[in-house]
Amino acid sequence: MTLAKPTFHHSPSLPVSMPLTDGPEVSSTDILSPAIEFEAYNPVKIQQQFQGQIFRVMQRWVTILWPFLLLLGRRWWDKRTPSTHERHKRRAIQLRKTLTVLGPAFIKIGQALSTRPDILTGPYLEELSKLQDQIPAFSNDIAFRFIEEELGYPPHELYAQLTSEPIAAASLGQVYKGKLHTGEWVAVKVQRPDLAEQVSLDIYVLRGLAAWVQKTNKSIRSDLVGILDEFAGRLFEEIDYTQEGRNAEYFAQLYGYLPEIYIPKIYWEYTHRRVLTMEWITGTKLNQPQQIQAQGISARHLIDVGVQCSLRQLLEHGFFHADPHLGNLLATPDGKLAYLDFGMMSKINQEQRYGLINAIVHIINREFEALAHDYVHLGFLKPETDLESIISVLGVVFNNALGASVAELNIQSIFEQLSDIMYEYPFRVPSYYALIIRSLLTMEGIAIGVDKDFKVLSAAYPYIAKRILTDPAPELRQSLKDLLFQEDSFRWNRLENLMKNARNNFDYDLSGSLDQALDYLFSERGELIRDRLVQEIVNGIDAFGQTTWQVLTAKFREQRGWETNTESIADLEANLGHIQRILGLLKETPGFDPVKLASVIPSLLVKPEAQVFGQQIAIGLVQKALVGDRRQLHRALPSFW
Repeated sequence: MTLAKPTFHHSPSLPVSMPLTDGPEVSSTDILSPAIEFEAYNPVKIQQQFQGQIFRVMQRWVTILWPFLLLLGRRWWDKRTPSTHERHKRRAIQLRKTLTVLGPAFIKIGQALSTRPDILTGPYLEELSKLQDQIPAFSNDIAFRFIEEELGYPPHELYAQLTSEPIAAASLGQVYKGKLHTGEWVAVKVQRPDLAEQVSLDIYVLRGLAAWVQKTNKSIRSDLVGILDEFAGRLFEEIDYTQEGRNAEYFAQLYGYLPEIYIPKIYWEYTHRRVLTMEWITGTKLNQPQQIQAQGISARHLIDVGVQCSLRQLLEHGFFHADPHLGNLLATPDGKLAYLDFGMMSKINQEQRYGLINAIVHIINREFEALAHDYVHLGFLKPETDLESIISVLGVVFNNALGASVAELNIQSIFEQLSDIMYEYPFRVPSYYALIIRSLLTMEGIAIGVDKDFKVLSAAYPYIAKRILTDPAPELRQSLKDLLFQEDSFRWNRLENLMKNARNNFDYDLSGSLDQALDYLFSERGELIRDRLVQEIVNGIDAFGQTTWQVLTAKFREQRGWETNTESIADLEANLGHIQRILGLLKETPGFDPVKLASVIPSLLVKPEAQVFGQQIAIGLVQKALVGDRRQLHRALPSFW
């Protein structure tokens, strides 16, 4: 049977439709519901919808509060009586059922908690993990009616095959496995009935609670309402499946080049607001490492792949998956990491991305004054805030935390340290930060579930090193300068460490990095770092000359009883050792081509900045030589008297 394709289905133009603006008004989302039709998340319209429905709102309040009060009462009793594993299991089941009954917003909270073994114990993790795909399904009759209403044809005409029952049920919809008449296997996701109405009421209730808490508790400086609005805006996007399809295609456009990342195809002819048809992906969940290992695939390696992808989402393009729980990530049989759900996505702008990288650099460098200014720049502190006491406490906290290598820390420990500071000092948490933390903590929770010794920062550092060495942005050039120069000395060990880590990043292009570095160095923007390099080169050549002379004449000076500077000899040997190791790293790094590097020298020599650079080095060496001659003459004169 051949069907005419519905004419209203098409793949939208990505640059126009993508949610790339801050705040809740990020997409055109028309929620189809008998009672409520909003173009996007709009708290004013939601308030207008429910403020006159006092009885209904109070009923929802009771529905939410009563089961939680019962759970808290039972936990209070458990702490005062002998505890057993069976009782913990029973309480975990009660919590899962409570969240399931309360609906999508609460289910998503439970999904995030299910990936945090450092927060909840085993029985709770086990039960809440069932929220990923073991949520009760709704009637097939309703689901099939939605398919016909949205796509214009009954399911048996649209699909060559379609399972008679859903294979999985999630918080917003349920999934059927199907086959198109053209032969492709697909996943067909159908939205739950009355979803927009239920989500809107819950957001109205929770928003009122957040406003009341923020008003009555002055110790809370974070914008709770703003954070809830950010979450609600993303949740409203999830309700429109065409938005999810656009998200998936844009995600593939940005990150599909990563060799071990897979994003399924969207079939737009079979997709509308309440129905989504996408490529069927066969795979294994990441919380089943033994099964993954049995296929000859390393679950630990796929976790590292996920971390690398998350870093690019947060720090490179700023369009990131805000809900990377276990139900959304699969290990495919060919060893790739597949992302499945693209409903909850978020975005941070370029200025915020560079601010986060700079903050990481300043933490590593233990430059806490600069870190305090990073917090102002990122919106955590007001510009008029007195930073003196904050700088001091940052030093205490991070010096304690960084007693070991930075790579040994995890995101949770850093977040806990920052939470202590934020509670006592006038910090406020920007709304965009909440989803970033959720994404990072969720990914780290998945990683810890696979390998309890996994360190996210250790896995992240090669990418950070690569960005600092290769990104031509002025903000990161300044970070590189801050990292490599301390007062008048060049920190060779930092450069060596950066290069050693960067070469472990799969897309580190050494040849391109050198081209960018030279281009930046001999541009107007590179004037400050050129001046520092002139000093370093002049001092280095001068020290090399003096020390070499002392090494060559050491025997003669020793016989005459003249002083020999052993410290300068040791410094020279140390610096030569750094240079030799850096040259070794260059030769061992993929992409190193000395012929290509030499080919850029002629074009550099004609640049005025390069010529001035050479002149400054020559003048500096002459000045050093004159000063050195006078010093040597002054030292030698006493021996003739």
